[in-house]
Amino acid sequence: MMRTSLPSATVLRRGLLAVAAVTAALALPACGGDHSATPGADGMDHTPASAPAAAPASAGTFNDADVSFAQSMIPHHQQAVQMAVMADGRAADSEVRTLAGKIRQAQQPEIDTMTGWLTAWGRPAPSMSMDAGMHHGSMPGMMSDADMATLTDATGTAFDKHFLTMMISHHEGAVEMAQRELADGASTDAKTLAQKIITDQQAEITTMRTILARL
Repeated sequence: MMRTSLPSATVLRRGLLAVAAVTAALALPACGGDHSATPGADGMDHTPASAPAAAPASAGTFNDADVSFAQSMIPHHQQAVQMAVMADGRAADSEVRTLAGKIRQAQQPEIDTMTGWLTAWGRPAPSMSMDAGMHHGSMPGMMSDADMATLTDATGTAFDKHFLTMMISHHEGAVEMAQRELADGASTDAKTLAQKIITDQQAEITTMRTILARL
């Protein structure tokens, strides 16, 4: 009769150790990883979502002074452009005509820029036809309807003198508004434009005074 040999104690012990090693290896992925991802009592993963990347700080940095600056300077610039357009066919002096063209070329892009800011800020942009009248008394240097009528009716040297006198006052008002923006505004872009307005228009005031003195 054949006798079946029983495994030795050493063989059994090695087998048990191998099984234990395999079991431990399979358990490692479950134990590793982020502990914050442990499911809650309801079985759902309550790991906090990653915070969204912060928007650039400058994208939304503005205050009421910036809004007021743009909403006031737009119609102020629009009136200056309107006055400059009148020089076509009315001005006699070539320097006056050149200056009027320069004002148109400089201020219309600034109007467009400020209108874009107001749109981005979610604030209404003024229109010349609707808001100019109400701003005559509230914005420095703004011409009245009577002033504009006088300029419209003038021609030649009379126009040149009226234009220069009015535009000097108009520019001085713009400089005052821009200085207020530099003091109170928060928008870097708006304050940069305000400084540009001060620099450009003060230079034009000097030029206009020189022209007016020789007429």
